[in-house]
Amino acid sequence: MDYGKFKYENAVKAREARKNQVNTVIKEMKLRPKIDQHDYDTKKNHIERFLGQGDKVKITIMFRGREQSRPELGYKLLQRLAEDIGDNAVIEAAPLQDGRNMTMVLAPARGKTSAKKAVQKTSSAKAEVQTAGEEDA
Repeated sequence: MDYGKFKYENAVKAREARKNQVNTVIKEMKLRPKIDQHDYDTKKNHIERFLGQGDKVKITIMFRGREQSRPELGYKLLQRLAEDIGDNAVIEAAPLQDGRNMTMVLAPARGKTSAKKAVQKTSSAKAEVQTAGEEDA
């Protein structure tokens, strides 16, 4: 067997494997416990956009000074955020206090992303069928 050919085929297989793998990206959104409603809505929209793109989102609530004695405010804020985002995300890591910060990780819901892709595939297939039908006429 030709060793050069063997090495080349292994390199091609490795290149194909790298092309097909998906890199998970973790985006981070930082909040404070005393966030205003408009700021909250803006951050929530950014998080929904990140999840729609298929990225995971790490939400960090930063406590300063006396806020550290009220971690329940941060917990309520994270629960409200998870509830507002709803079916678009799955809580991958529950809220966890880590020193001055409380973090939670959200991952995109599998059903939603695959459902969007399925809808896109069916709509493109319908468009192809329609154009094929118009060409025949």
